[in-house]
Amino acid sequence: MLNDAETYKNFYEVIGGEKIMAPSASAYHSNSIGEIYFAIKSYLNKNKCGKVFIDSLEVHLPDGNIFRPDLIVMTKENAGLVNWNRGIYGVPDMVVEVLSKATRRMDLTVKKDSYEACGIKEYWIVDPYMKVVDVYLLHDGKYKLDGEYIYYDAEELQELTDEEKAELKNEVKVSIFENCFVKLEDIFSYEF
Repeated sequence: MLNDAETYKNFYEVIGGEKIMAPSASAYHSNSIGEIYFAIKSYLNKNKCGKVFIDSLEVHLPDGNIFRPDLIVMTKENAGLVNWNRGIYGVPDMVVEVLSKATRRMDLTVKKDSYEACGIKEYWIVDPYMKVVDVYLLHDGKYKLDGEYIYYDAEELQELTDEEKAELKNEVKVSIFENCFVKLEDIFSYEF
């Protein structure tokens, strides 16, 4: 069994009892997760209803897996699951994973299956290269795709019909909270 110091120091995840090295993030990844964090953190600070955590915090799930999701949201009701020195022991309310070439397969299969089986209410998969956010919500113990949110820059918008433009959503709702939204433009704008 790994000790907490060894896991933290080396940025491993434990999946099915096997130690897996977690790769470092790209600037696309870091920007996207930072913007999501900022939007959710602003909402939580204003409403005093939970906490949001970024990268490298271990989540010890009931199935034995230890993941380091890119973003973790805990409602106030689940505050007791947070060990401020060691991580989260139990089921977060929401997690976000930002895809990379190195993590894509794991985020879309093993992690998604584990998050679903453990009962995480909301799972976002963010693709910074395709500029897409897929939101999965837990219904009767199974994830259902609640929405696919695609960001179009100004040039791409010109190629869409008026009907297609009318159907576009420019922000993603955090469903575990009443009025918490994250703008797609913020998540996927890489301009200085």
